[in-house]
Parts: sequence; C-alpha cells; structure tokens
Amino acid sequence: MRYIMTIIWSLLISAAVSYVLTSMAGEPFVISEVVILAAFFMVIVFLLGEVALKQKEN
Repeated sequence: MRYIMTIIWSLLISAAVSYVLTSMAGEPFVISEVVILAAFFMVIVFLLGEVALKQKEN
C-alpha cells in the first residue's frame, strides 16, 4: 500500500510543480515531463525509505 500511495503522491506533487513552473515560464504543460519528474521523485523516496532512513533493529 505504501508503494501505491508513494506513486500517487509523487504524480500529484510533480504535476503541481510542473504546472507552476511551466506557467511561470510561459511554456506549455507537457504530461510526459510530469511522469519523468514523478519517476525521479519515486526513486528518491523509495531509496530514502529502504536505505537511508532504515531504523536499526535491536
């Protein structure tokens, strides 16, 4: 379930970021760029969750 929610949130956040930045630059909104940015966010979050922020087991 956490992977599904990570995918959904990364798509929503990357769409919002892409929309704001393209609107400020006067460029067209391209959905393929949103998907690429979402994939980047997902990889970072998955790596942080599995490797960097792993709690030590006692």
